[in-house]
Amino acid sequence: MYIIKFLNVSEIILYLPPKNLSLCSNENSMSSGYKIIEKNGLYFLTFQIVGWVDIFSRKIYRDIVIDSLKYCQQHKGLNLFAYVIMSNHIHLLVQSEHGELSGFIRDFKSFTCKRFLEVINSAVESRRDWMRMVFKYHAKFKNNQNNQIWTHENHAEIIYSQKFIEQKLNYIHENPVRNGIVTKAEDYLYSSARNYADLENVIDIIRLVVRWKTC
Repeated sequence: MYIIKFLNVSEIILYLPPKNLSLCSNENSMSSGYKIIEKNGLYFLTFQIVGWVDIFSRKIYRDIVIDSLKYCQQHKGLNLFAYVIMSNHIHLLVQSEHGELSGFIRDFKSFTCKRFLEVINSAVESRRDWMRMVFKYHAKFKNNQNNQIWTHENHAEIIYSQKFIEQKLNYIHENPVRNGIVTKAEDYLYSSARNYADLENVIDIIRLVVRWKTC
C-alpha cells in the first residue's frame, strides 16, 4: 500500500510497498509495453514517438505536452513527480490520485495526437510531408486509424524501493546530459531537474522525499 504524507504544497514523503510486490507483464500480444497492476502505484513511464521521429525538436510540440500534463494535474488527479521531454520520447514519474493511470495514458496520448496533427497539417511545419508519411505507415498496423504518432508501449515500471526511485530520478534528469544537449541536468528547460534545483520551470511538480518502510 502507498502511504503519502504531504509536507507542503510541493514536497511529499512516499512510503513504498515491499520489494516483492508483483511487477509488470505484457499488456497484450500486440504490445511489448508493461501492464499497470497497482492502480494507485507510483510509476515510471516512457512514451515514444513511432519511427523515432524527432517531433519534440520543435518547441510547439513540447509545449503541447506540457499543457496536456498541466490539464491532467488540474482535472484528472495526476501527480507528477519527475519528467523530461527529449526529441522523440518522454519519461514521466507519476501517480493517479483516482487510481486511473491507464485512463490518463489513454487520454493524454489521444489529446496530444490530435494537437500534434493540427500543427503538422498547418503551414508552420516544414517537415509535414515526411511526418505524414511516417505516421500513416505506422497506422496501417492498427485498425481504423489513419495516423499513429505514439507507439503502443508505455514501459510502465512500478517503483518499489528508495534505490529504484533514485535510479529513475537520476535517469530522467541525466537524459539531456547523456545526449550532449547540456552539461548540467538543471540547464535543460523541459525537465523536472530544474524544479529539484529550485530554478525557473515550465510546470509544477511534487518533489519526492522517499523513505523505505517494510510492512
